[in-house]
Amino acid sequence: MSDPLFQAALAEVAAAVEAELPRLLPQPAGHTAKLDHAMAYACLGGGKRLRPLLTVAGADLFGVARAQSLRAAAALEMLHCYSLVHDDLPCMDDDDLRRGRPTVHKAFDEATAVLAGDGLQAQAFAVLADPATHPEPAVRVELVAGLAAAAGPRGMVGGQAIDLLAEELAGQGKTLDMAEIGHLQALKTGALIGFAAEAGAILGGAAMAERQALRSYADAIGLAFQIADDILDHEGDAAMLGKRVGKDAAAGKATFVGLLGLDGARARAAALTSAAQQHLAALKGDTGVLHGLAAFVITRRS
Repeated sequence: MSDPLFQAALAEVAAAVEAELPRLLPQPAGHTAKLDHAMAYACLGGGKRLRPLLTVAGADLFGVARAQSLRAAAALEMLHCYSLVHDDLPCMDDDDLRRGRPTVHKAFDEATAVLAGDGLQAQAFAVLADPATHPEPAVRVELVAGLAAAAGPRGMVGGQAIDLLAEELAGQGKTLDMAEIGHLQALKTGALIGFAAEAGAILGGAAMAERQALRSYADAIGLAFQIADDILDHEGDAAMLGKRVGKDAAAGKATFVGLLGLDGARARAAALTSAAQQHLAALKGDTGVLHGLAAFVITRRS
């Protein structure tokens, strides 16, 4: 069970981002109304909002106004949701359930889902580039560049490409080893989580040492998050998770559970959580929420 401080912070930021997103998304109008509705459907009404919490909690350490950090957090959530829309498509993971609801291509259609993902990605960068996010052009440029790197071919998209390769290799009776799976997940999941934490420090003009501490913390919880996902995919409940379980094993993909065993995977996730919390010692200010987030990553049931 997560601590009350963390739960309260998560609920507060989730509600704030849920309110911020409709203000930043295009309003349904005219011939693009279907696309606009699909973009909103992809973003609103679900999700843990862990990435936004990372951004806001990191920014809070450096005195950043919530009006600014929530815009950055919403931009990151748009980009994350775009990736989920595309991941769920038949040409990728072919999922029909996300967050307990039909996936975007099921609720609308495949072409609209592709365009909704494209639109969310572009809108994320538009929000970061807006002076309302930060008055200093150099800060906005750094945010845009950082998100591009985290999301691009040597980040999230690259990780997805390796994941597709892993599925192809599985069909040939081959699997990735531990180092290769770690690299895959560091790109596919960890890169965006890492930038989510660092974005708050960028907004706050933090020193490089403080930025690196937040990044190292986030890198550790990003990998722990993926190991926990593998555990939930192995033994979780589809109704509680709001998505299909057991799909990686069915596809023959190598997972942390498959390589380490269930107990070994749990031990590795716990060690990563401990390492993440140790990185927080280098930061001034109240890091209680970030400590709680690290613990939540491996105790969550959805």
